[in-house]
This record gives sequence, structure tokens and C-alpha cells, in this order.
Amino acid sequence: MRWIMALAALFAVSPARAEVAEVRFAQQFSMGYLQFDVMKHQDLLAKHAAALGLPGVKATWITFSGPDMMNDALLSGSIDIASGGMPGLLTIWAKTRGSAQEVRGVSAMSQQPLLLNCRNPAVKTIRDLTDGDRIAMPAVKVSAQAVLLEMAAAREWGDAAYDRLDHLTFSLSPPDATSGLMAGGGDFDCAFTVPPFQAMQLRNPAIHTVLGSDELIGPSSGGMAWTSKRFHDANPKVYQAILDAMEEASVFIAGHPKETVAYYVEDTKSKIDTDLMDGLLADPRFKYVLTPSASLRWAAFMHKVGRIKTAPSDWKDLFWPEIWGRDGS
Repeated sequence: MRWIMALAALFAVSPARAEVAEVRFAQQFSMGYLQFDVMKHQDLLAKHAAALGLPGVKATWITFSGPDMMNDALLSGSIDIASGGMPGLLTIWAKTRGSAQEVRGVSAMSQQPLLLNCRNPAVKTIRDLTDGDRIAMPAVKVSAQAVLLEMAAAREWGDAAYDRLDHLTFSLSPPDATSGLMAGGGDFDCAFTVPPFQAMQLRNPAIHTVLGSDELIGPSSGGMAWTSKRFHDANPKVYQAILDAMEEASVFIAGHPKETVAYYVEDTKSKIDTDLMDGLLADPRFKYVLTPSASLRWAAFMHKVGRIKTAPSDWKDLFWPEIWGRDGS
């Protein structure tokens, strides 16, 4: 009888933990996910989880070069939080909508322009691209760069020709694409990548910009985070801690750009000019906010050309309810 009473007393002071003790984040090479770098270096997830009564929550980080493999990892349960461009979220949302594997956005993370850069002097617009040109990008079909190129083709030749340039594209990580483009003499002469790599490319006088995202879709959320219904529903406190940590990281980026750049350089282990990154963070086109912007512009195009079978009627359809109180779009 005594051991039963002792066991009952133990449970009374040590409540069972139903939520995860580790969150597995997936990020990409872009500057679009700087909140994750800040969270990693300042252990912000553990801080905010502890404030909600869950001490010792650990964050682990895996790097992907594009959203396709990341989405597969999310659906298989190998990661908990994915990140990427709006098309990656829209693709997985449309694929899983209403199912037990449903995926929605956690929040936006950033806004920044994306540039198609080329070293072929004959290519001044996308109309000048020929079968002799090849375009490196983080992931064909599902990356933001892939969809932006299709938007440009649809604008130039009509919606029926949206995929006219797709056969010129291939998948390559932004660091490798940048090295190849700057070196020249390889099997590709254009790269549609991400900051800061696109800015590094333009320091080579042989490279010029052919197309920018701002002219196609205007200012819009670039980096996004998303997760599964399974993770969202099973971990309400951890999920809130993730949002709180991302919000604190966003505020830190705005007030401490040099420290943020140092975190990013250390994490990516890339040879990046920190002055260049400092300049990008001072550019008003670069914003680190959790409020989604222009979600429906991306969705409308992808639905119109058949890339997704259904389109959200409201930006809130794409995201879990915790950020519905924001002035999103």
C-alpha cells in the first residue's frame, strides 16, 4: 500500500509530458530564414518552451537545398518544421488538404527580391534564352524561382506557354550555382538563386540581372515555415514556443544586423562578404516579419496553370490559426 501511495505522490509532483522534447527544423541556404540562425545561437526555443512550462526542449537543424525533399521528409515524419518559398507551401498544402497528413503554414519569415542572373551577354530578357542556355535553381518545378520563371513565361507568351522555359532548368544548391556561374566555362550560364548569393554573383562584371521577382509579383513573403497537422495538434505549447521564438528572433534581426550576419556566416560555413550582407539587411526590400504577404497572388497563378488543383480562398486557409489575428494577405 505504501508503494502505491508513494507512486501517486510522485505523479502528483511530476506531471506526465505529452509534448515532444525535440523539434527538428529544416532550413535552406537563403537569407530568408535568418530567424532560425538566431534561434539556434540564442537557444530561443528552449527559452520560450520553458516559459510555457516545458523545460529542456531541444532544437535540431537540417539543411536542404530545395522544398521537394523537405516536403517528403515532413510527410514521413523525419522533420517537424519545414521552410521554403510560397510555392513549396502551396504545393504541399494542396496535396494534403483535408487529409490526416494535412500541412499548413506556421508563418511567413521574410521578404526579399529574387534575381535571375546570367553571364551570356546576348540574354537581356527571357525572350533571348535559347536551348543552348541552362538555368540553375534550388529545385525545379516547386521552388519559388521555378514558379517565377513560369510567371515570366506566361506574361511573355501567354498562360498556355507558362512552362516554355522549364526544360532549361535544373536543380543545384545556391552556393554551387554561384561558384559555377562566377567561374564560367561550365554547362550553365544562368542562375536563379537567393540572397546573398545572387548579390555575390553580380560582383562579377560578366554577370547581369535578366529578371527580378518584384517586377513579376511585387513585394511578397519569400521565406515561409510550415508543419503538419500531426505536429501542430499534438504539441500546442511547443508550437506556441516556436512562434514566440521566431518573433523574438525577428526583432533581434532588426536591431542587431551584424550579429545576425555573423550567425548566418558561421552556420552556412560559406565564404561570404559580411559587408555585402550588412548592406542587404539595410535594404528596405529585405524584411523579417511573420505576417504573410501576397500569398494569394502565388496561389492564383499556380492554380490557373494547373500546378495546384485547388486554391485557397483566403490567406488564412494556408496557415494554422495561431497567426490569423495578423493583417496578412
